[in-house]
Amino acid sequence: MTEREKMLLGEQFEMLDPQLSEDRRRAAALLGRLNALSMDASGYRDTLGELLPHASDECLIRPPFYCGRGVFINFNCVMLDGAPIRIGDHVLIGPAVQIYTFTHPMDFEQRRRPVESCRPVAIGDDCWIGGGAILCPGVRIGPRSVVGAGSVVVRDVEPDVVVAGNPARVVRRLK
Repeated sequence: MTEREKMLLGEQFEMLDPQLSEDRRRAAALLGRLNALSMDASGYRDTLGELLPHASDECLIRPPFYCGRGVFINFNCVMLDGAPIRIGDHVLIGPAVQIYTFTHPMDFEQRRRPVESCRPVAIGDDCWIGGGAILCPGVRIGPRSVVGAGSVVVRDVEPDVVVAGNPARVVRRLK
């Protein structure tokens, strides 16, 4: 069994496997090409299809799109990025994680108007965001922290902690 097959089956695998390394190199090259194109440019759709072969024709990634080194984003994640979403190096993002930068006024009369705002989200190096977690607009996840599965993060998370719950609270210090 190849290391890629092990990875896709959820088994432990060797991250530095030559084929997986080549896959990462190819993805980085495709990201570079995608970032050099506007969404209506010739070649955008082909490049996006190479990068995300299972994406539908309606899939759009607004360049520039960056990920840190060694980032793993699992299935079914949603990232609404009206403001930057910064993902550090060696971050693991579980399935069905939702990252939102868009926010709306609290006043109902203002919400009736077509206005909204966005606040950036940042995930530090070496973080693990558990499956189904929600990161709300403007939060920063400190380096080496863990967000428990299903948690809703509404405030910044300090470095080296585990947070869980709704709203997410520190449940353990890692250092």
